[in-house]
Amino acid sequence: MHTSSQGFEIQGVSVSELTDTFGTPLYVYDGAKIVEQVKTLQRAFSGVKHKIKYAAKALTNISILKLIRQAGAGVDVVSIFEARLALHSGYTPNEIMFTPNGVSFEEIKEGVDLGLTINIDNLPTLEKFGKEYGTKYPCGLRLNPHIMAGGNLKISTGHKHSKFGISIQQLPEILEIVKNYKLIIQSLHIHTGSEIADVDVYLMMADVLFDAAKSFPHLQSFDFGGGFKVKYKEDDKITDIARLGTELSNAFNQYCKKEKRDLELWIEPGKFIVGEAGYLITKANVVKETPTITFVGVDTGLNHLLRPMMYEAYHEIVNGSNISGEMKKYNIVGNICETDTLGADRQLHTVNEGDLIVIKNAGAYGFSMASNYNSRPRPAEVLIVDGKPKLIQQREVFEDLLRGQIL
Repeated sequence: MHTSSQGFEIQGVSVSELTDTFGTPLYVYDGAKIVEQVKTLQRAFSGVKHKIKYAAKALTNISILKLIRQAGAGVDVVSIFEARLALHSGYTPNEIMFTPNGVSFEEIKEGVDLGLTINIDNLPTLEKFGKEYGTKYPCGLRLNPHIMAGGNLKISTGHKHSKFGISIQQLPEILEIVKNYKLIIQSLHIHTGSEIADVDVYLMMADVLFDAAKSFPHLQSFDFGGGFKVKYKEDDKITDIARLGTELSNAFNQYCKKEKRDLELWIEPGKFIVGEAGYLITKANVVKETPTITFVGVDTGLNHLLRPMMYEAYHEIVNGSNISGEMKKYNIVGNICETDTLGADRQLHTVNEGDLIVIKNAGAYGFSMASNYNSRPRPAEVLIVDGKPKLIQQREVFEDLLRGQIL
């Protein structure tokens, strides 16, 4: 990504060329960046037996899933439909980890029928799993370590009041169910949240897992989740992936050597792999000056990018059509009938109607959380590989809004 005399570019392709071909609003993904992020993780954890399981909920387009698999990563899914998308994209059942939350037992059984690696995060489901499968099908456990971490309470999942995982304080109840049904527990899993910059949080997770592991003789892996912090602002503190890989690998290897266990270390990043690779390109419909604020009204909104309004997330925004000259302060707002601010008090090169406004870091939880709110169709998606843009999701049209409705 860089700028030229033609304006903002992604892999050497100008945003004007992209929008002339595919229209706006438009999600664009840099395939090279996605592969680079997978390789970065592989290098960081090269000193340990490991598996990378991409958290598919961040972005589930099948072309993206296929690209990530080709780069050497497995996949982590949270619904049976994500699992089917992964299978459709070429993943084999043993490459798919299924960690649902609060689902019906029928969905768990479907995951077993598909041959997925199953993670269970509550005692009632573990009891049902024991009654149904006993020793016939191994499973993993998602534990809640009571560690508060993450960039926003809504994405902090390992604290004691979280709905996710089985409390580490309920280990005796876990062991009673495991004993009663002779369950084979093959993995222990912790995911404490998103946007965790502090490497020490992962080392705290390791201590919890290592201590719990002595009760489970059949373990094959420890899963440390994801949540690696990426850069949204220039001065953001991000996860030091190289340090994380070194320190977590060292702690893991020392544990395995001390306990004479041959295990794998798993991680499940989502945003880290696809977040920075994604851009939402939108058009300035109107520049509206008021006595206090100048608004830029664009042809997208919280229906296509929910994160700013749901999480107060910051996304860098630039004028892709005008990359030089005077800077002015704007509020970038959507066309949805709600308070719909994509970015407030932003300095952009002077914006005129028709300019292309580029929202960065939109690869994760952008399109995957998009909706048809206000009866607006969802945008198209484009993947750029080797400098060539390819349409990977058609733009919705009015007929798509009617699909499934019955008069």
